[in-house]
Amino acid sequence: MNKITFLGTGTSTGVPQLGCGCKTCQSTDSCDKRLRSSAVVCVKGKRILIDAGPDLRQQLIKNEIFSIDAILLTHQHYDHVGGLDDVRPLGKVKVYAEQNVLEAIQRNMPYCFGNNRLPGVPTMELCEISNEAFEIDDVRIVPIRVMHAKLPILGFRIAGLAYLTDVKTIPESEFEKLRDLKVLVINALKKEEHFSHLTLEKALALAQKIGAEKTYITHVSHQLGLHSKVEKELPENIHLAYDNLSIIF
Repeated sequence: MNKITFLGTGTSTGVPQLGCGCKTCQSTDSCDKRLRSSAVVCVKGKRILIDAGPDLRQQLIKNEIFSIDAILLTHQHYDHVGGLDDVRPLGKVKVYAEQNVLEAIQRNMPYCFGNNRLPGVPTMELCEISNEAFEIDDVRIVPIRVMHAKLPILGFRIAGLAYLTDVKTIPESEFEKLRDLKVLVINALKKEEHFSHLTLEKALALAQKIGAEKTYITHVSHQLGLHSKVEKELPENIHLAYDNLSIIF
């Protein structure tokens, strides 16, 4: 049984946004409470974390996740890597990312690497990847090149699931990797245009082009609107994801 659990579905400021009094931020619906975007994928008995944002500790506690087999990082922005220090109680963890992302981690967390590591710091094995398929034990991971404005970042396909976040555009050459999906996860920040993220309209157009059996929207800002309202506007096979939602695929 393959499963994805959405640990967080919010954008970099989370929802509610600090100091905001809009209807979404004031909502009492638990679906409108969004921590920074992250997910855990369980395949072949392996538990793989995608991104480790600054809310990671409370996300893992909430979902009773006390061990992980690997971490996949889409890119180096703080809302996707700021929780790496929280893995320290989990033992040695392999972190898979592109070279520029691994270099950023080493710059930002120098106390975890080198010959002068302090006792108790996270133990991470950094594993460089590129836009080529690789395996974590017997689980095949297919990176997918996407563009976050002008920054090349990665999405990931694992079995029948593709997880794409912080997308603005997808090169035509990558769509072949997205054929025959059970579940597509893709970002939609808001309805208005944004320089580095998809709008809801453009995310829906990409979802239609990819043609997954089901699509879930993540990396949502408070500006997209109330979960209950937006969900009613979506096509039958497309849904607005929310924190702690689990999907079998």
